[in-house]
Amino acid sequence: MNLNELIKSFDNLPKIVKLILAIPALDIIWVIYRIIKSVNDNNMLGIVLGVVLLFVGFPFLWLIDIIFIIMKDTVWWF
Repeated sequence: MNLNELIKSFDNLPKIVKLILAIPALDIIWVIYRIIKSVNDNNMLGIVLGVVLLFVGFPFLWLIDIIFIIMKDTVWWF
């Protein structure tokens, strides 16, 4: 499985599954998704921010992800 297929499989998950993966303990999956997406796009800033969010993003990132999943059916990232 290459990175494009992995990203597409995460993007094609049902909304309820995305919401479940956004709860506080499981939100690390979306952080890893962000890093993989940035690696696939050769986005060095995204990779660095993804690694930083891996360590400091847990207190608030899950809430932002839930809001974005409800509104746009995707997690917050650039």
